[in-house]
Amino acid sequence: MYPVNLPRKNMISPKDIIPRAFPGISQLEIDELVARSQVKNYPAKTILCHEGKLEDKFYILLDGKVDVTKTINNSEERKLKELDAGDFFGEMAIMHNAPRGATVSASSPVTVLELDKENFDRVIQRSSSISVAMVREISRRLRENDEMAIEDLKMRASELAEAYQKLAEQDLARREFLTSVAHELRTPLMAAGGFLQLLQKGAIHQDKLPATIDTVARNIQQITTLVNDILFLQEMDLILPKFQPVDLSAIAQEVAEKYQDKAAAGLLTIHVKVPQNLPKISGDPKSLERALMALMDNAIKFSPHGGQVEIQLWEEANYVVIDIKDQGIGIEPELVPHIFDRFYHIEKSGETLFSGIGLGLAITNQVIKQHNGRISVQSEPGKGSTFSVRLKTMKVML
Repeated sequence: MYPVNLPRKNMISPKDIIPRAFPGISQLEIDELVARSQVKNYPAKTILCHEGKLEDKFYILLDGKVDVTKTINNSEERKLKELDAGDFFGEMAIMHNAPRGATVSASSPVTVLELDKENFDRVIQRSSSISVAMVREISRRLRENDEMAIEDLKMRASELAEAYQKLAEQDLARREFLTSVAHELRTPLMAAGGFLQLLQKGAIHQDKLPATIDTVARNIQQITTLVNDILFLQEMDLILPKFQPVDLSAIAQEVAEKYQDKAAAGLLTIHVKVPQNLPKISGDPKSLERALMALMDNAIKFSPHGGQVEIQLWEEANYVVIDIKDQGIGIEPELVPHIFDRFYHIEKSGETLFSGIGLGLAITNQVIKQHNGRISVQSEPGKGSTFSVRLKTMKVML
């Protein structure tokens, strides 16, 4: 605290500043107000009024600035206004013997004319001009507070409506997800179970046994893949994998090789373009492979009329960039913001139906986030999509 009753250099005198706070008061009233007050200096960050506390000081700001703040919803501190030389504060508490309605703190070194409750009461009782000026100012502040309260209620109502809408959308997505999971599990389970019953009864002819076993195995694999995807996505939220140097070129080649048969069945060709000496990144090879597999699976699934899927890797500004480009159905612009959401999936395009429960791109998105990378998509309906992944090289990580 600065020494009491020692005005700072270049400070406007109390007799000059008081008429700004109380226009129209007489010189005698000014003199009495000054005589019963003390000039005090406080450093920045000093709290002069404490919200919720009973205090007995009234202040006229002679020099510097103070912030008036209020706690909203028991946690958020909101700045209501900034006061400057000529403003006064603290009158409500000592007029009504009530707790402070807000906190007032010095945002810079300040000089104040400080008046305690006893002297404040004497000044108010003897000066009608000060009383009128104060009532006028209090009324103005109450109007401002009402307007701020109304605006705050409007904002809270809007936030509540938005939160409710998101909850409703999430609830709908979860219900649709459960329906999709039930369908995706029931269909292969019934198929596998049906063929197994026929096998148990000996109803399958010997020459059809290999095809039947293949069908059962394929349906069981479909179930296993679905369950593994669900469990993998859940584990990603709980377990952070250990990172190691990763060659994305090798992973891209392996993924392309794994999907050659599936692509050929859909009359698709896969092309991989990888430069020599591509720098390594720090990551988890298994989850990165899974992310690229999801992108590749997505490209093949949404290219029902054949064409080409291209995987291209290159280095750009200390990042390794992976593009997976298809010539499929593309994505409508309004759907792009949702494609990485969990459980979101496209069921139909034109007359073509697509299976799945919407976990592939969600898995990819989560993996890339865990690697502090970025994923984006450029797409045009009817002309295909390009998914781009950017991951920092190890020379940036070191």
